[in-house]
Amino acid sequence: MTSSYRGMDRASLDSAYNNVRADPDYQHRMAGFRKRSEALYGAVTTTRDVPYGERPRQRFDWLSCDRIGAPTFVFIHGGYWQNYTKEDLAFVAKGPLARGFNVVLAEYTLAPEATMTEIVGEIGQLLDFLQDDGSGVSFGGRPVCLCGHSAGGQLAALHGSHSAVSLTLAISALFDLEPIALSWLNEKLRLTREEVNRYSPVLQVGSVASTIVSVGEAELPELVRQSHSYVAACKEQNANVNFLALPSRTHFSILDDLADPNGTHMSAVAAAIASREAVGSL
Repeated sequence: MTSSYRGMDRASLDSAYNNVRADPDYQHRMAGFRKRSEALYGAVTTTRDVPYGERPRQRFDWLSCDRIGAPTFVFIHGGYWQNYTKEDLAFVAKGPLARGFNVVLAEYTLAPEATMTEIVGEIGQLLDFLQDDGSGVSFGGRPVCLCGHSAGGQLAALHGSHSAVSLTLAISALFDLEPIALSWLNEKLRLTREEVNRYSPVLQVGSVASTIVSVGEAELPELVRQSHSYVAACKEQNANVNFLALPSRTHFSILDDLADPNGTHMSAVAAAIASREAVGSL
């Protein structure tokens, strides 16, 4: 890999992908997210820490909308593949729950304990489990909307072709891993050239489910550019993609919209699923 990317050296890349530093209200915002998440757990029917693999973090929480035959909304948190837990951002489930989805809050092993190859594989294991679990409890439900934020958006986009997935929602996602591999983020990730090529969704557009890509207009320019580049790549491959640009939203405040049942995200998801049902493609 070259030592620069789009004319940016290491220092420039470190700044271009530092979402925490770009948000002066980050600490207060995250404290609010965790408080809202704790409250949500206490307000809905929940099954916690369901294992889908052998590693300690291969777990998910199941939040029920208490509706028979409800579809499933799977949320994969971000954190640059090395931070956060499913509990930190559980509050986002409020939006899909109110729209009649059961919600899966996914957890996965973080770097440096896991490589990118292993992390991507764990999400595949989760989807396989949801499709055909052996727990005696049905955690499935079609259609499945696979959603991820930031690093979770990359993981969602990579699994858009999984047979369990009907719709993919990638929020503020990382679609190109090359700048990640050239920045401070690679100190724990230790990405190889093969992993950069194989796990950059912008290089892997193929037969994927209908996709919604969203980004906040107030995000770091590199995040906005990556979303536009992925949408362009999808259109070149004639993939079914819908792009949402949310005015004034930052990398973290965009999650407030996802938590809103009447927000831009859930309105687009509901419309996409209604359209698929109308043509009998589920």
